[in-house]
Amino acid sequence: MNLRLLIVYCFWAGCCFSQGQEESQKQVLDMSHFYGSILLHNPDISHLITDHPGGVILSYNKKTYGDKLWQQRFNYPDTGYSLVYQNMNNNTLGKNIGLYVHYNFYFLRRNLQFRLGQGIAYNTNPFDKNENFRNNAYGSHLLSSTYLMLNYQRENIFNGWGVKAGLSVIHYSNANVRAPNTSTNTLGANIGLTYDLDGGGTIRYKRHADTLKTKGALRYNLAFRSGINESDVVDSGQYAFYIFSAYADKQVGRISALQLGADLFFSNFLKELIRYQAVSFPDYGVRADTDYRRVGVFVGHELFINKMSVISQLGYYVYYPFDFEGRVYNRMGIKRYFNDKIYGAVSLKSHGAKAEAVEFGVGIRL
Repeated sequence: MNLRLLIVYCFWAGCCFSQGQEESQKQVLDMSHFYGSILLHNPDISHLITDHPGGVILSYNKKTYGDKLWQQRFNYPDTGYSLVYQNMNNNTLGKNIGLYVHYNFYFLRRNLQFRLGQGIAYNTNPFDKNENFRNNAYGSHLLSSTYLMLNYQRENIFNGWGVKAGLSVIHYSNANVRAPNTSTNTLGANIGLTYDLDGGGTIRYKRHADTLKTKGALRYNLAFRSGINESDVVDSGQYAFYIFSAYADKQVGRISALQLGADLFFSNFLKELIRYQAVSFPDYGVRADTDYRRVGVFVGHELFINKMSVISQLGYYVYYPFDFEGRVYNRMGIKRYFNDKIYGAVSLKSHGAKAEAVEFGVGIRL
């Protein structure tokens, strides 16, 4: 599964950023060193927080200047790719090397930069029940990873060279593809250099008349998502899950839509967890024939960025026969529209900070 996840991610990254490669634009490299601390988001990883991790972030950025209208709407962001090397400075956790696609968004006369990166990382020393049983943070070599950066940045101070400094947050998790999966979050301070590959030349930003309607008709969506995951019981097995979703959305601005809908979950890992608890822990009062299916209703928001969009949803299980991580769930993800109606999606479903699954899906918006 981990190899398939890597292949799907690489294909997805190519689809997402093919939209940004249509025009030749300014290209900027940057390199930052960071040093920080692992946040104690769960007491189960307290034994792993023994030192301060550090590392390097290397990035390639392609600037936009308004060749497409969406670039103007988002204040001419950058698209790019990143490589992050992080030494956890803990022999149990090992080291992480990650590849990401990212966006840079600008504020305060383009001196304040916010970066959002999503990718996949390789951990050198994951959990092993015989040789590394203390690593309950990473259950597999391949991890899903997200990182955020907030930097004060000055480009082209001298012959294309510039400086940047700020804060970064790096998250690693395999989203319960394999147990254990307590995950880590690193908060760090970073400082670095930027270099404009054309030596600091300037390009004028283009302006367009934005005639897109700020309100749209009600649209109806059908989506199917799938993947594999495992319960928190180590070696309980990986099982496929299937999710059917139906929801309506209504555009409320040039780049936003609100959603209301329902999910039907067929989570096969719960079958094994129910059987396990019924046999091994009779005091829990779980019956072996308890239904593993769940039904949820949710509200959500979709942020449109050209052919891509970012979704965030908050749901509540109205049918919940087996108690697993509570009734409230949330979903964050990205969608790629292949035309006006058909889209693909990758999302993370969780209960608060506790991930349940990485979902790969397709859908139609009518």
